[in-house]
Amino acid sequence: MENFTFKNTTDIRFGKDRLDTELQAAIAQFGQKVLVTYGGGSIKKSGLYERAIKALAGLDVTELSGIEPNPKIASVREGQKLVKDNDIDVILAVGGGSVIDASKVIASAKFYDGDPWDLVLDSKKRFAIDQLPVVDILTLAATGTEMNTGSVISNPETKQKLGTGGPNTPAVSFLDPSLTFSVSKWQTAAGSIDIFSHLTEQYFDQKGYENDVRNGLIEGIMRTVIKWAPVALREPDNYDARANLMWASTMALNGLPRTGNVNSWSVHPIEHELSAYYDITHGVGLGILTPHWLGFIYSEETKPYFVSLGRNVWDLTGDDDTVATQTIAKTREWLASLDVPTTLPGVGIETDQDFDAMAKSAVQVNHLDQNAFVKMTTTDVRNLLEASMK
Repeated sequence: MENFTFKNTTDIRFGKDRLDTELQAAIAQFGQKVLVTYGGGSIKKSGLYERAIKALAGLDVTELSGIEPNPKIASVREGQKLVKDNDIDVILAVGGGSVIDASKVIASAKFYDGDPWDLVLDSKKRFAIDQLPVVDILTLAATGTEMNTGSVISNPETKQKLGTGGPNTPAVSFLDPSLTFSVSKWQTAAGSIDIFSHLTEQYFDQKGYENDVRNGLIEGIMRTVIKWAPVALREPDNYDARANLMWASTMALNGLPRTGNVNSWSVHPIEHELSAYYDITHGVGLGILTPHWLGFIYSEETKPYFVSLGRNVWDLTGDDDTVATQTIAKTREWLASLDVPTTLPGVGIETDQDFDAMAKSAVQVNHLDQNAFVKMTTTDVRNLLEASMK
């Protein structure tokens, strides 16, 4: 097990109906001027917007709406202007990962006079400036952004989708599973795949698989997602299913699963290229790519990871070779059972015309040829994309 430092200061408020009585104080502790950020208006249809605004009575509220999935830098730029012009004290992000991701970068952008895209290109700039506190009301179990420092922002002009990290996690996160009852089957499946992918990326560790605390944590959360995602699809208002998925989302990427390991991700950077070029749903893209990546990294050297995963997560039995190969098959089977596309044409990508550019960018930006669990060349990434066509 490697040396590590772990610190996470997010105040989690988990459970039903807490925002009505607790949101005012959670916000007001940071000041009176609030920027409320949200997406396309679903929170107004559900009544959540009205509840949040009512809870903010007496505070000075400014709004930024229209933050899209795969959040765009245009929204961050708009938010930067609002936080500066209105001297905002705190941001309330109401929505899923895209809204919260954008809000974190806006929180830094208040204290930056240049283009906020600079803060995405170079996260170090964010550590040299202040960051507004962010309070969030989570409406989708997926990204884990409610308890980490990361954001992923897209720039359609440059066809880039990049991760950026800031100095602070959200100050307070309200996690009410009942707010996810209305999430569509598509987004429920995509979110569940995103959680599973976060865990898979962290499970395959360059320093070995002897970190039993970390492995047990990841395997347990994986089993949770595997069990409860199909239930949430069948019974969207099943509180236990939604609660387990929501807490799994948070725990999967709050820093604990990576403690004591040496880890760099491969599937996410490749999917970011797909989203940057085609603006597809992130979780669905991960589900398409993951089985092919598992096949790519499988070897005698990596087999112990697959055996452990197969026995402890998928309850497989038999000799090691059988368990290892069945692990990939079971993963593929579970992903397909969530009723989302399993090929790139299924999400509208009918041609390989951009594969060379995407493969080159994925390798260069994320150093996949140097740091990946199994190193990937541009050719390897292109081959993976081609395999994902069918």
